[in-house]
Amino acid sequence: MPAILEVDNLVKKFGEFEAVKGVSFQVEEGEVFGLLGPNGAGKTTTISMLTGILAPTAGTARIGGYDVRTQMAQAKTLNGLVPQDLALYPTLSARANLEFFGRVYGLKGRDLKERVADVLRVVSLTERADQAIETFSGGMKRRVNIAAGLVHQPRLLFLDEPTVGVDPQSRNHIFESVLRLNRERGMSIIYTSHYMEEVELLCSRAAIIDEGRIIALDTIKNLIAMLGGGVIHVGVERADPTTRDAIAALPMVKEAVLLAPSVAAPPAPGAEADLHERAPLATGSVIKIVTEHSQQAVVSVIGYLNTHDIMLTSLEILEPNLESVFLHLTGKKLRD
Repeated sequence: MPAILEVDNLVKKFGEFEAVKGVSFQVEEGEVFGLLGPNGAGKTTTISMLTGILAPTAGTARIGGYDVRTQMAQAKTLNGLVPQDLALYPTLSARANLEFFGRVYGLKGRDLKERVADVLRVVSLTERADQAIETFSGGMKRRVNIAAGLVHQPRLLFLDEPTVGVDPQSRNHIFESVLRLNRERGMSIIYTSHYMEEVELLCSRAAIIDEGRIIALDTIKNLIAMLGGGVIHVGVERADPTTRDAIAALPMVKEAVLLAPSVAAPPAPGAEADLHERAPLATGSVIKIVTEHSQQAVVSVIGYLNTHDIMLTSLEILEPNLESVFLHLTGKKLRD
């Protein structure tokens, strides 16, 4: 299958700060590809270079064969961008906003009306089409924002954090729209997020980006399989490198790491705990254990702690997922 996007050693510097450090990847025609990483990792900067908002410092990329450094006008006819920030006129209706963006792309007459009607159906807002954007919920505004990126029927759609701040119903609408565009229309989609469950649900492959570099790239299944049996967080009253090394040598343990205090710290008083940012409520140290078999490793670890009179303060078995892969690769949680 041919690649709709080829990214080759893309670099972006802002003065002395290097925000994107030689990123390379490909997106196949008809693929939903995820860019997964925390805020500030370089996702939006990468997307901005690929869509002409920022010029690359070095490297290049091709969209449908067009070089983004020398043929951006042609490349823009093939791609659509849905930015993090809303790009809508609040006093105009959803339909009027979409007609405006359609005209920007050169649409007019019957073609324009048909395209606008079509994208309103895609985002399930036909019944609200003639109401002002300022009367919409945050999630509905996000859906109109997506429709604006679709009105010219792009082959490649960039969705940059499309569910930030939306209600659960609108989030589900966005998921359904992404899947429908891909399955029914064969649209290629790059989906950036720091919500790993979204990438697991929607994407066939993903790149994990951190501090401007891609640190892993594979199918979702293969990324998760990197951990083998899984990850265990063991909170103990005390631990040092000797304890860590002894645990690393136990049966079914592949690796043991003393976690940084920021990873092990409990939520601040009054803060609402996020299910995907759970941390062991340890009063002392936390050891991250990568295992070949979680249950057998737990038995070995508890046996060792009992033998050496080390008090266990917490125990958490993390099922392998993209969150635990990210923690394993970077030593920090996805949304630190």
